[in-house]
Amino acid sequence: MEEYKPAPASEFSNAAFAPGNQVPYGYPQYAPGPYQGTGNPGFQVQGVAPPPGFAVPPIQNQPVMTPGTIWMPIPPSIPNCPPGLEYLTQIDQILIHQQIELLEILTGFETNNKYEIKNSLGQRVYFAAEDNDCCTRNCCGPSRPFTLRIIDNMGHEVITLQRPLRCSSCCCPCCLQELEVQAPPGKPVGYVVQNWHPCLPKFTIQDERRMDILKISGPCVVCSCCEDVNFEVKSVDETATVGRISKQWTGFVKEAFTDADNFGITFPGDLDVKMKAVMIGACFLIDFMFFEHGSDKKQRAGVWQ
Repeated sequence: MEEYKPAPASEFSNAAFAPGNQVPYGYPQYAPGPYQGTGNPGFQVQGVAPPPGFAVPPIQNQPVMTPGTIWMPIPPSIPNCPPGLEYLTQIDQILIHQQIELLEILTGFETNNKYEIKNSLGQRVYFAAEDNDCCTRNCCGPSRPFTLRIIDNMGHEVITLQRPLRCSSCCCPCCLQELEVQAPPGKPVGYVVQNWHPCLPKFTIQDERRMDILKISGPCVVCSCCEDVNFEVKSVDETATVGRISKQWTGFVKEAFTDADNFGITFPGDLDVKMKAVMIGACFLIDFMFFEHGSDKKQRAGVWQ
């Protein structure tokens, strides 16, 4: 495998970014219960007392804190690193678990998707929540445009994913899927662009200047049935594999009755953190395109359906 040379970071300074002094409402100051992962069993996330008169308003789409949830420790700030992406400098693997929505299972009413983003130790790195209106979710289904907000363990929105309404048919190669990744919100750091192909799902990961950085290639038949579905992340010339996005098989019951999916992402540890963030965005785009149930509860299979 060829040695991967990460792109140099842009002139971004996070000196003005300072984590809040209090975990926002809905987040515990420490992790309840014993740690269930493979790391240090005695580790707990410590809170910091707020200064007098300091108040943090509630945030929307707060994560559901389950017993035993442990957040990844806050890393030190890094020069020229977008605020909040410091977590990604320490990892080469991401696990994404979509939360099961009971209302959606019982009524078929499409709700905003929510995801836990964890490291290989099971520590929560980020929480992602879709920000969409009821009409768009239920009328457009899996093809809907969306804004996905990714927050860190201090409640700061560190990554924003924006998907416009685009076509997924091979009959319209000029209007294929695209996703913009912003970090911090409002500052684009990369794009995921679908490439036209008659029978394979193909994407290009681009930086903020629209320069091609990586390629993604999936299988001919994108159907999760008793096995994982792998999307290979390759160099621009597609001669070397540098990572993978895998949709993990979760069992017959969960696959049949919910659209809550599990994904695994691997990438080089020295990859630019902005490109790691774009790979996370690519995973969400792939989820919506191929593994999100429609209103008839049939999983979308194939490339252009």
